[in-house]
Amino acid sequence: MVILVKASVAYFNCMKQNLTDVSLDPLLRYFNGLMPLDETEKGLVESTFHPRLYRRRQYVHQDGNICTHLNFVVRGCLRMYKVDDRGTTRIVQFAPENRWINDLGSFHSKKASTLNIDALEDTLVLQISYEDLISLYTRAPKFDRIFRVLIEDSFVNLQQRFLETISSIAEDRYLSFLEVYPELSNRLPQTQIASYLGITPEFLSRLRNKRGAKS
Repeated sequence: MVILVKASVAYFNCMKQNLTDVSLDPLLRYFNGLMPLDETEKGLVESTFHPRLYRRRQYVHQDGNICTHLNFVVRGCLRMYKVDDRGTTRIVQFAPENRWINDLGSFHSKKASTLNIDALEDTLVLQISYEDLISLYTRAPKFDRIFRVLIEDSFVNLQQRFLETISSIAEDRYLSFLEVYPELSNRLPQTQIASYLGITPEFLSRLRNKRGAKS
């Protein structure tokens, strides 16, 4: 265990030292998949998005603060969650590679957030501030259209998640999780997935065994 911890720390420190060499290619490919960028627009991405490393369990954003950045995950996994009055963690969203995460309401309204975002793994993100995003819209209107699509998609996904939470049985919610996050099924601890689904880890284990028996 000590060896693994030391290796993780050494790996993270090595990543941190090489932040200036972080490639924006994953983000550029993402944007190009929505709307092809010209060289000027690619240059704007390079000047407004900045890399940031987070250690496992480190906060990206804490409730009570204003959410000031959009985060695009290059490597690792983040989660967004709320702790309710009983102290129970309610996970709203996961963000593995090539996903976006932030509290959109706080980001756009400049009001204090009620959500937390932290790292489930050592995670590398590309961030853009609110001010740089507005500047990006002005300097290249194409990004206004791109981020409008992203915001609309985010709203639709969160609406669907809300409807599943209040009207779907646990097994259907688990199947939806597998569809939305196929890369996370065997990557996250059962406690995290169970929290996202609103069930106990023991019940999740039974769902998995049931699904395994059917396949």
